[in-house]
Amino acid sequence: MGNKVYVSFDWHNDRHYKLLLDAWNTNKNFDFRYPDGTPEEIQSNDVGRVKAALTMKVNDSTHTLVIIGAEANKSHRHSAQIGYKNWINFEIARSKEARNKIIGVRIETHYELPEEILGCGATYIDGFNADEIGKAIGW
Repeated sequence: MGNKVYVSFDWHNDRHYKLLLDAWNTNKNFDFRYPDGTPEEIQSNDVGRVKAALTMKVNDSTHTLVIIGAEANKSHRHSAQIGYKNWINFEIARSKEARNKIIGVRIETHYELPEEILGCGATYIDGFNADEIGKAIGW
C-alpha cells in the first residue's frame, strides 16, 4: 500500500490545511492517505486515552507530516498531563520513537518550530505545496 502518513497540526488554527490534505486525499491524481489524528475524533477529554489513541495511529504510520503554523510550539493548557508543550510536540516525540520519517511543513518561514522537531533529521518544506510535500513523502 505504500507510505502511510500521519498528519500533526494545530486543530484550532490550522485545520484548513488539514482540509486541503483531505481534498488531495480524495483526488485520484494524488497518492496520499493518512489516519485522521485530530483529538476530536477520539471524543474524549481523558488525556491518557487521547495519548494512547494518538500513539497507536502514529505507530501505524511510516511518515509524520507536521503542519507548522503560527502556534505550533505554543503551550497547551494541559501540557503537564500531556508531558510535552502541546499535542504536536507529543506526536513528534511518538513519531521519533516509531522511527517515522518526519516532514515539517512550515506555513511561514518565521514560524517557530516545535521543540521536538529540532535535531531529529526532519525534512523541511517552506510553504504548503503539494509537489514538495509529495516528494518528501515519496509519491
